[in-house]
Amino acid sequence: MARAPRRPGRRGPARRIGVVVGTLAILVIGLYGPATLAGPLPEARVTVVPNPAAATSTPDAKTDAGPVLPKAGASALAAGAPHPKVIAQAGTDDPVPLAGVAKLVTALVVLHAKPLAAGRQGPLVTMTKTDADDYAQHVSQGDLGILVQQGEQWSELQMLQAMLLGSSNNHADSLARWAFGSIQGYTDAAGTWLRAHGLTHTSVVDASGLSEHDTGTASDAARLAALAMQNAAIAHLFEHPVDSLLDGRPLENLTVYKPKLGVRGLSRSYTDQAGVCFVFALTTTVGGHAVTSYGALLRQPDYPSLSSALTRLAASAKKSVHRHVLVRKGTAYARVEAPWGEQVEAVAEGTVAVTGWRAPKVHRRVEVGRVDSARPGARAGTVRVTGDGVDHTVELAFASGLHDPGLPWRLEHPIVMTRAFIAALIG
Repeated sequence: MARAPRRPGRRGPARRIGVVVGTLAILVIGLYGPATLAGPLPEARVTVVPNPAAATSTPDAKTDAGPVLPKAGASALAAGAPHPKVIAQAGTDDPVPLAGVAKLVTALVVLHAKPLAAGRQGPLVTMTKTDADDYAQHVSQGDLGILVQQGEQWSELQMLQAMLLGSSNNHADSLARWAFGSIQGYTDAAGTWLRAHGLTHTSVVDASGLSEHDTGTASDAARLAALAMQNAAIAHLFEHPVDSLLDGRPLENLTVYKPKLGVRGLSRSYTDQAGVCFVFALTTTVGGHAVTSYGALLRQPDYPSLSSALTRLAASAKKSVHRHVLVRKGTAYARVEAPWGEQVEAVAEGTVAVTGWRAPKVHRRVEVGRVDSARPGARAGTVRVTGDGVDHTVELAFASGLHDPGLPWRLEHPIVMTRAFIAALIG
């Protein structure tokens, strides 16, 4: 008997399985060849070196004593850029009379209201009868003053030079009245300025510092010194002192004291209430790199004590200020390991170092991109150091090459190679 013809389109289970298997085989063979023979290599594993041998300077603990400050009176030292912080304090940190240090406040508050470019003369200030009388009164009381006459004109810079270099009390008063209309107007503005700059333990009741109620801590005074030298007009004034003023009137620079120690005086004064007060910048050079610290020695009993204190501080700086390496050229900050076992290091292309009393507390962030091959010297990524006023980024480069493992390894690792191939297709 003849069989009925098979209906078109109907296939047996075995046939369908065969088609699926065949299709998969074709796909696998189609992927296997390109993936293993010519496909991209799998991504290497990147490991950040936890404690790079950067050879950060490690001072001798016996000599790294830090700043040496006197126990007498009140003293402090600030360091670090761009915003110096108090790193040492000795004696009392209660507010004490400031004497001539208050003139630094006057200069900064006046310049805040009447800005002056470095080295420029600025506007002219006409001396009034009040200014002339004020000079006569200061001199009669034995206070430091520089002659002014009614009707003559002084530039703003000349006024500042007389006040800061010559410690002229009448010029401090005249500047305050010129800028704010009255001494009371000035002290109100000074209070606002001091609070805005975080000098909350400092207060002034006049422009000259003669009152015992002009008070502040040594820590505030050290930071005040830093603020003064960050003002371009004041810094230029101290860096380029003059020896004469209006009409050739002689000017003695009273701030100069112990310059051979690397000290630049910013205010040197004495009153019965305050004792000897000295605010200064101290520059220490290590290996050709200079670092400037800002100090205040207040209520010192006499000038021999001040001299001794500065000598000891400068000596301690020579022992304790170091060059601190934060990133060193050639140091490995990451290691790259390929799946086939080959390793290569990512090393710094440059050096980052700072000079200071202490190594800054910084955070290192290492970034290395996807790596499957590398050439010696090729860019690998970056290392960035931030914190304590530091923010530097250094390029990383491969110290050696990362090579293709060759055909045998590719053929022996089809799954790894296929995954890398697919990742490249969809990525």
